[in-house]
Amino acid sequence: MILDTLFPVFAVIFLGSVLKQTGFAGRDFFSAADRLVYYIFFPCMLFWKIGTGQPSAGLNLLLFAAVLCSVILIFALSTLYVVFGGATAFQAGSFSQSCYRFNTYIGMAIILKALGSQGVVLFAVLIGLIIPVINLLSVGVLIWFSDKTSLSDKKWRYLVRALATNPLILACLAGIVFSASGFVLPVFADNTLSLVSMVTLPLALISIGSALNIRQLAGHLRLSAAAAVFKLIFLPAAGLFFMKIFGVAETAYQVGMIFFCLPTSTAIYVLSSQMNSDTGLASASIVVSTLFSFISLSVALMMI
Repeated sequence: MILDTLFPVFAVIFLGSVLKQTGFAGRDFFSAADRLVYYIFFPCMLFWKIGTGQPSAGLNLLLFAAVLCSVILIFALSTLYVVFGGATAFQAGSFSQSCYRFNTYIGMAIILKALGSQGVVLFAVLIGLIIPVINLLSVGVLIWFSDKTSLSDKKWRYLVRALATNPLILACLAGIVFSASGFVLPVFADNTLSLVSMVTLPLALISIGSALNIRQLAGHLRLSAAAAVFKLIFLPAAGLFFMKIFGVAETAYQVGMIFFCLPTSTAIYVLSSQMNSDTGLASASIVVSTLFSFISLSVALMMI
């Protein structure tokens, strides 16, 4: 099951890296692919999966509570690591995000393959609930370690705008509302969203691969490795503990295990750039986390 589930995902990621390194596809292609996936394809997929499910099928408050507690714990521990000299103020924001942000696309691809539609709906609703919390924590660290109040004001405005216009959050909310309304998608609309969804994950994984470059590790290996320890060891351990405490079981437990073992999000580079944090560290953390997540995800699949 492990090889059957993970190999296709990481093979497509590797394909994206090969396409970028060989020049077969250029920067403009990958930039356009990122925008298409983030603003159109993935939101359509989320809406379709949630909107065509049962109104309460994806809402598991016990799983959300376990995820929330785990993320906050790792946020606190990683912040203490920064405070006691593990990273500079300039590196703090990028490092912090690397410890608890998660790669939505890889998660969706693995859960779709391993758990099917029920797991996808649970995961889709979960990310709609946890993304605002994670964004708040990420920007909070960036503001806390900023020396300039004016930059802090700018960052809070950026956070509010990002949350209000986040296409993934909006798609999840729209899907929940549509599912609860009792309406049924017309066949032509259902078929269209199904077709769009088929494009989404391969394009997203290829785009992730294009962002991976071993040369990005230069000068950032220590901190990127430390962030990977937080993300791929401490967070899964905390997640397993809290899921046991809250009694998360069955499919929700399986979704949770995969969620906790995901690599860090490629979006940390964008937020680090917007918030004047260390983009070099962000890039290195993405590489290290993605490479070693094959191990953490293998363990997660063995446990479910």
